[in-house]
Amino acid sequence: MNGAESLIRTLVAGGVETCFTNPGTSEIHIVAALDRIGEMRCVLGLFEGVVTGAADGYARMAEKPACTLLHLGPGLSNGLANLHNASRAQVPLVNLVGQHATDHLRYDTPLTSDIEAIAQPCSKWVRTSRAPSEIGRDAVEAVLAARTAPGQIATLIVPADVAWNEGGSVASLPALRKPPMPDSQAVERAAAMLRSGARTAILIAGNGLYGKGLLAAGRIASATGAKLLAPYPITRLQRGAGLPRVDRVQYVLEPGVEQFKEFRQLILVGAQAPVAYFAYPGKSSVFTSPECAIHTLAKPGEDYVGALDALAAALSVRGEDRTVEQAERPTMPSGEITLPGLAAAVGALLPENCIVVDESMTSGRGLMAATSGAPPHDWLANTGGSIGIALPLAVGAAVACPDRRVLCLSADGSGMYTAQALWTMARESLNVTTVVFANRDYAVLKREFTYLGIGSPGARAAAMFEIGRPDLDWTLLAKGMGVPGIRVNSLDAFGKALRAGLEGEGPTLIEVPL
Repeated sequence: MNGAESLIRTLVAGGVETCFTNPGTSEIHIVAALDRIGEMRCVLGLFEGVVTGAADGYARMAEKPACTLLHLGPGLSNGLANLHNASRAQVPLVNLVGQHATDHLRYDTPLTSDIEAIAQPCSKWVRTSRAPSEIGRDAVEAVLAARTAPGQIATLIVPADVAWNEGGSVASLPALRKPPMPDSQAVERAAAMLRSGARTAILIAGNGLYGKGLLAAGRIASATGAKLLAPYPITRLQRGAGLPRVDRVQYVLEPGVEQFKEFRQLILVGAQAPVAYFAYPGKSSVFTSPECAIHTLAKPGEDYVGALDALAAALSVRGEDRTVEQAERPTMPSGEITLPGLAAAVGALLPENCIVVDESMTSGRGLMAATSGAPPHDWLANTGGSIGIALPLAVGAAVACPDRRVLCLSADGSGMYTAQALWTMARESLNVTTVVFANRDYAVLKREFTYLGIGSPGARAAAMFEIGRPDLDWTLLAKGMGVPGIRVNSLDAFGKALRAGLEGEGPTLIEVPL
């Protein structure tokens, strides 16, 4: 058995069953191993940012790692933006990156680079395999590193000769370590804060926002009157009718300060205290007031679900959550396109168990309010702020959950970073409906320019924020990559196209000019 085959067989035995790929010459023996080992599903992306973003989306929904296969340092570099997002999402992910054969490195050929240095900023674990006899063990340690709570990126670099030489063997994955519980004092202090009667918010991250964690948080909030919040960069939030209400932290500084001014206590579960994304002259970056006491119930990497259960027990919370979202949909709108109308249409038509991938930062601000009473669904968002995540994230979510519908909401500017994901949707026949809000602008940058107190952008500055001249034609872009596309010019047409996409088979795209 050569090193490449022992690598893939070890990953499959360790529960890594999907590989998002964009390989090159140095990875050919790994490709050959993937060809022979049918238990690993291979999904090709035409750009490495699609590959890494898809692996992120897969991990968020499958709650286990996929692997990527990237070509040398440049291939890894092309995928770094969405690896940054995946790192901030704290998801498990195993990167496989090819390297030149060991004896070939001395020639310093054009594609030679310091791959370990490139990998370090987004990876918690980096290793270069040195021999076929070691690569099975390396693969096991990569999986264990990726699955270390709350989830992290492990990058395994595989020289071509380590892949092609014989001497490999399959290594076994030991039992996974459970995340540690927070200490009892942290639980007792949180319980005392909630008993005090002071206005309290609980800011939750990770698996505290879905499944058992969310239900426990809902019972606590119902019993104590605490407010449940999710960070603005949501990894995954389960929401909708019958589920506890969780509000998202505001993105913009002043609304964020306004959102938190009522709270005198803040309890953190796997989350950081809220601050602005960027600094602004003469303004504090902190959302909470100086009078707000902040307590960490569970640190990142601790057991969030266990912490919430322990807190519920300390408070003697029993029974059901009485503050769940009520089943209530907006009325289906008609007439000219407006942002509130588009949000209402999504809320009226969102199917049960849908996965919503949201990177519609400017155009989609009303979407969460309009969908709060829709049937239960999951909401995924950009966790690291590097744009171009929505389409790849939707690919990964759809691969992880083939029995669920995926609604991808993207702006036109961010969508162009990774438009190649449409091709992967078509090739894999994924049930993804993509809505592109085409405002022909990097609109958020126009707002930021004004917000910094330096006036309105002049002609030259505005030209850096406007993406017209020529206007992008998303219907033709989609058609060129095998995805049926339609441009709509009314809310009636949007509702008809959205319903058809969510009920049909395979991917579709709807362009909404704004």
